[in-house]
Amino acid sequence: MEISAKTANDFSKGSIMGNIARLAIPMTLAQLINVLYNVVDRIYIGRMGVHSANALTGLGVCLPFISAVIAFSNLIGMGGASLFSIERGAKNTEEAAFIEGNSFVMLIIAGILLTILGYAFKEPVLYLLGASDITFPFANSYMNIYLAGNTFVMLSLGLNYFINSQGFGKTGMLTVAIGAVINILLDPVFIFVLDMGVSGAALATVISQFISACWTILFLTSQKAVIRLSRKYMPLSLERIKKITSLGLSGFTMAITNSLVQVMYNANLQIYGGDVYVGVMTIINSVREVVQMPVSGVSQSAQPAMGFNYGAHIMDRVKKTIKYNSLMLIGYTIAAWALIFLFPKVFLGIFTSDQKILSAGVNALHIYFFGFFFMALQFSGQAVFTALGMAKYAIFFSIFRKVIIVIPLIYLLPKIGSLGTMGIFMSEPISNIIGGTLCFVVMYFKVYRKL
Repeated sequence: MEISAKTANDFSKGSIMGNIARLAIPMTLAQLINVLYNVVDRIYIGRMGVHSANALTGLGVCLPFISAVIAFSNLIGMGGASLFSIERGAKNTEEAAFIEGNSFVMLIIAGILLTILGYAFKEPVLYLLGASDITFPFANSYMNIYLAGNTFVMLSLGLNYFINSQGFGKTGMLTVAIGAVINILLDPVFIFVLDMGVSGAALATVISQFISACWTILFLTSQKAVIRLSRKYMPLSLERIKKITSLGLSGFTMAITNSLVQVMYNANLQIYGGDVYVGVMTIINSVREVVQMPVSGVSQSAQPAMGFNYGAHIMDRVKKTIKYNSLMLIGYTIAAWALIFLFPKVFLGIFTSDQKILSAGVNALHIYFFGFFFMALQFSGQAVFTALGMAKYAIFFSIFRKVIIVIPLIYLLPKIGSLGTMGIFMSEPISNIIGGTLCFVVMYFKVYRKL
């Protein structure tokens, strides 16, 4: 049977903290491992030799596109998995199976379309993303190969949400770990031994994501899955597509606006600081991905428990899950902020030995990550809105922080006095403080107190 009769992984039973931890620990590790796909590329490329700084900057130019791929995998994977959890909690197992099958087909279609569009508009897009004539060849080399494996990336990221939403946190972590380990092993071989440089980094990523995607599909079609992926449930339904994309718009908006903000950062830093500051931004994005992943991992691990109990109408457990999730996120982000503030050169030195980038990077890190714990408030609120199917609130606050606050500040602040590049970096903490606080306050009064 495609739909298992298992009663395991029932989030309405057992310790709430135990349910969160059972998913949070492996999911957080999985998120951290997932970062290695691209971060390890940057670490190796930053040590390529005489062209390392330009190569690293060229790779940084590609990051907005990679964020866009993540955005579409969130749109389908996160949205489908949230709806999947609600239907499972309500005992609508066949509908949950249809949601899983429809999400699989949607991921493939989205991956193919992004690949076609990427090849069609690659050159003008890379210049728009902040490439210069010096860094374009490196960015172009990376994108030529990365685009070929784009669908594998979509499947690996998007389907893993369904493994985690069924309570298999360790398996979800293993899915990511398999690809990451292969990527780490292949990177030095392709980059240095075969002297492929940036192209080698892209090829290692594509191969590792292909293997990770195959593993994910094998598990979801196996007897171990609570609800198995089957052709029977893959015929697309317009109503299901609407529901999946509606719930996924929050995660999509967060990722796509992050991509848009990266474009704005690179373009304006190129104007006010040149390739050096685009290189600094590449490292900042890498550090942010590493320290933010536990936040994402914990908040996503709480969503299946929230959605399941909400679908089962056990509101007391929903409230406790919200409380524990918020406290864990705030505690972690305060600790992460302290480490970055005290040891900025350690974080910068992981990626480069270029003295110009190191010199410019210390102040940039201090400013960009100021008040980092306010981001926890944003993630806490977003997790609740997404898990409980309140898409319009999740979407609004994703747009509010990035589009309404950050992007205008990126253009305005460097023109005030002589702030220049430092004004650009200041836009992030300001948006975290305003956007994060407002999102959490609205979640508390509109949802938490009414449950």
